[in-house]
Amino acid sequence: MSLKASQAVKKQGQLDVPSRIAVVFPGQGSQTVGMLNELSEAYPIVKETFAEASEALGFDLWAVCQDEAELGKTENTQPALLTASIAVWRILQQNTQIEPLFLAGHSLGEYSALCAAGSISFADAVKLVHARGHFMQQAVVGVDTKMAAVLGLDNSQVISICEQVESNNDDTIVSAANFNSPGQIVVAGNSEGVDILSQHIQCMGKRIVPLKVSVPSHCALMQPATEALAEKLAECKFELPSIPVIQNKNAMEEKTIAGIKKALTEQLSHPVLWTQTMQKLADKHINLIIECGAGTVLSNLAKRQDTPIATYPTDKPERLAKLFDKLNNEDL
Repeated sequence: MSLKASQAVKKQGQLDVPSRIAVVFPGQGSQTVGMLNELSEAYPIVKETFAEASEALGFDLWAVCQDEAELGKTENTQPALLTASIAVWRILQQNTQIEPLFLAGHSLGEYSALCAAGSISFADAVKLVHARGHFMQQAVVGVDTKMAAVLGLDNSQVISICEQVESNNDDTIVSAANFNSPGQIVVAGNSEGVDILSQHIQCMGKRIVPLKVSVPSHCALMQPATEALAEKLAECKFELPSIPVIQNKNAMEEKTIAGIKKALTEQLSHPVLWTQTMQKLADKHINLIIECGAGTVLSNLAKRQDTPIATYPTDKPERLAKLFDKLNNEDL
């Protein structure tokens, strides 16, 4: 059966149900040293894509991905992850005939989604997120910062505790940064704010897990980076996406170029509404999601949503083969 013909998914005892596909792109935290190394051996387009990115940036991005210290720098992590996502997107374009109904990306992944949809050129996207990473790092020079994942509380509870911490403790900054799934909310801020919040969470008998990140994304500390990013975005040429892209700021599809740029700018200092994004895909009757890029973070989050949707990661040959089998209707 051809991949195009495989857009029907059989369910036992039911008529064929057409696959309604969305593609999602991971954000910072999904990177690993040597990511896509195995995939590059089977698909030359991987290293070709990294070579294209390296030319745009003026340094060897593939070599960066083999170096833990260099990959860990935010200004390198972001173009590396975007390039990995676009490399896998190109594999999908070369080897399947999927026609996604929606694209979405988690934080940095929003840029990958817009690039895949033709809203921004690959070269411009790589340079833009490299600058974004630099702006983010510069925004917190000399500030002790933290991010942590709160488990087992709902959105309103976490928001309320953050507000109490800031109101009752001078010079504290802490707020919800990522609404990842029901019961998993990432907070960000200065170390004092996150530490005090952690004490509150632990007193409630709930878990809070520190995250290994170099900058506290999606909180008020990113305001200087937001201003610099807005200037950079104003210089970049954008087109309307060829595939609808659900953006993080409002979990909605922006209909104008000005709206797209505004959402990208505000995203940096506002929370990522990933739970709402996934629910929107469910409401649109999406029944198959492809995680396009490094890691399995988004595939794991998909399992925890109120309406789980089968999600396939693509960063290793065996995972990509499993997706191709699914699209070929062989493993149903």
